[in-house]
Amino acid sequence: MDYKALGFKAGLEIHQQLATSKLFCKCPSELTENYNGKFERILRPTQSELGELDKAALEEARRKKRFVYYASPSSCLVEADEEPPHEANEEAVDVALTVALLLKADIIDEIHFMRKIVIDGSNTTGFQRTALIALNGEIDGIKIETICLEEDSARKLREEGKKVEYALDRLGIPLIEIATSPDISSPQEARKIAEKIGLILRATKKVKRGIGTIRQDLNVSIREGNRVEIKGVQDLNDIPKILENEVKRQLELIEIAKKLKGVKADDIKKQEIKDVSMMFEKTQCKFIKKALKSGKVLAIKLPNFAGLIGGVKYKEHRLGKEFAVHAKIEGGGIIHSDELPAYGISENEVKEVKKILGCNEKDAFVISVGNENTAKNCLEAVKRRAMQALEGVPKEVRRALPDGFTEYMRPMPTAARMYPETDIPPIRITKERLARIRKNLPEMPEKRINRMSKEYKISYEEAKQLVYRGRDDVFEELVKKYGYERIVARILLNVMAEMEKEGYDIDIALKRVNEVLEGLNKKLFAKEAVDDLLRYLTKNPKAGLDEAIKKCKAGFMEEKEIRRIIKGIVEEKEQLIKEKKERAFSPLMGIAMKELRGKADGALVSKILKEEMEKVLHS
Repeated sequence: MDYKALGFKAGLEIHQQLATSKLFCKCPSELTENYNGKFERILRPTQSELGELDKAALEEARRKKRFVYYASPSSCLVEADEEPPHEANEEAVDVALTVALLLKADIIDEIHFMRKIVIDGSNTTGFQRTALIALNGEIDGIKIETICLEEDSARKLREEGKKVEYALDRLGIPLIEIATSPDISSPQEARKIAEKIGLILRATKKVKRGIGTIRQDLNVSIREGNRVEIKGVQDLNDIPKILENEVKRQLELIEIAKKLKGVKADDIKKQEIKDVSMMFEKTQCKFIKKALKSGKVLAIKLPNFAGLIGGVKYKEHRLGKEFAVHAKIEGGGIIHSDELPAYGISENEVKEVKKILGCNEKDAFVISVGNENTAKNCLEAVKRRAMQALEGVPKEVRRALPDGFTEYMRPMPTAARMYPETDIPPIRITKERLARIRKNLPEMPEKRINRMSKEYKISYEEAKQLVYRGRDDVFEELVKKYGYERIVARILLNVMAEMEKEGYDIDIALKRVNEVLEGLNKKLFAKEAVDDLLRYLTKNPKAGLDEAIKKCKAGFMEEKEIRRIIKGIVEEKEQLIKEKKERAFSPLMGIAMKELRGKADGALVSKILKEEMEKVLHS
């Protein structure tokens, strides 16, 4: 796909949790399943300081949801909104300032927190506190527009009907938000920039690691399309796929808008929702039969939409999926004429519905089945979305799905959602504070990779992988203590990866590396035993190194004894050596290592074996 020709533009918003206590209290930033209380809230939108209401907040309010919050030892009255926030966490502010300096941004003189209206239940207050830290940074030619510090939202547990349950353990964890300009020119470049920003964040050694601790939001548009924000991308590898899919989705919607040219919003707006239940009295459709026992079948005509709802250019991004998500938000579902007859609905039933609605061959219709009010709300939502289809791509917020697709969340918020926070005093950023932080800035990732490669005589790729996987600190700590640079790099990059695939607990494995290297230093076993010993110690957390050495049949053998064993093997296989000459080395090495593995260095075994074979060949 030619992204330049399509006018592709993308920007990133990286949200990274900081490894400090919470932003506005002293509670630990820890997730837990131990809850010690719960309460319920209903949230309503509030006006901005200019008296305006944000349309995204209004739509959330229209959904009339009830929120249940679970308190825990890692939350307090601040998270419950029963106590004012404390002063902002100074350590978290320092981390944000550190990142801003690493990204060459202009730090503002005074930090002021703002309230950002959010009434989807993710904040007990009905708003999120956020503060601008710096502007005008840069990374690999892409401008960093803003760097902010904000509080993370509550953790969603489950949703059932109008009730949504949240845990308060995550609420208030400090988040640094880094927003780039929309100058990213391809999905692959977006992934690369996100990865580089992630590396800079990890370089501070003050960020959390693991699933959910860093989230990427994507802003994307193409020519003739519109800006769409995609929230909640957790895996870097998902970024290209999600952006590629969004481009296809926008192309699909642009194509539909072109085919609907001439249709006016009023043509859709004036369409009445009609009861077509009588057309299905003898239907073979099971879910309609079931629904008619207590509900109704309602339908609406969409003029000139025939053939457009089921997909035009990219069927996987068909308009019917958009309609279905908007109906789902209202608590129901839909069926449309482009997919009929199907589901037990006959061709004759389709004709009868078209007749009641007054559809011609260019018109489509949409059906919703069930409770009358719910079905009506579903079709009203479809009507609103159909009117948007006339304009092409609506400006909106969507959520990332695990399969690389997205779905509608809410309209794009406006400036009306922001107003000042009056409970938190401003923070003056002094020259002395910045000087202190500058003096202690961490190494930039690329510089660290080059230094480690040269200093420890490991390959550039090994150093890069250690930094990218966040194991560079562990590597340096182990090497400075024990040496064995190549062995330590192999353990952290290869052995750990293999063990993780095999189901071992890597946290335990990393803790036991010290014991294995200590034993290697004392010559208790050969380096070939490292893998087996590490596996045994990880699988048996209470076992000691002596037990592991015994169980793995490892040990350390003097060169004299190694030579004696190899000499015996060579004497036994003398005829094979004379017949195959140098080609006999591989099978004999296999025999030797089977007997000496974990007790002798492989390089030494190889050297002695070659020497003993030479004696036979020249005798």
